[in-house]
Amino acid sequence: MEELIPVNILIADRTYRLKIEPADEEMVRKTASLINDKITEFKTNFAGKDMQDYVSMALLWFATEQTQSGNLLVKWSELATQMSSLEKTIDKALQENQ
Repeated sequence: MEELIPVNILIADRTYRLKIEPADEEMVRKTASLINDKITEFKTNFAGKDMQDYVSMALLWFATEQTQSGNLLVKWSELATQMSSLEKTIDKALQENQ
């Protein structure tokens, strides 16, 4: 196991010090950047009282995206299972006709 490295992540004008795996650093930084971009987008497009409103909207957006991605993964898995079953049926029919 690699040693954890300290990183400073800025989200919504606040800095958070995290200890993460070196291999995860790029993903964490990109995710923080995406969250900050969404916060900026919400600040531009929607009226809000304070930063907490925008952070909450970004959190809701992010959670919804993750749920949709998870649902898509389940659908692809079901499709792969159906395709495998269809392939076996076709192979069986071809073997019977030889």
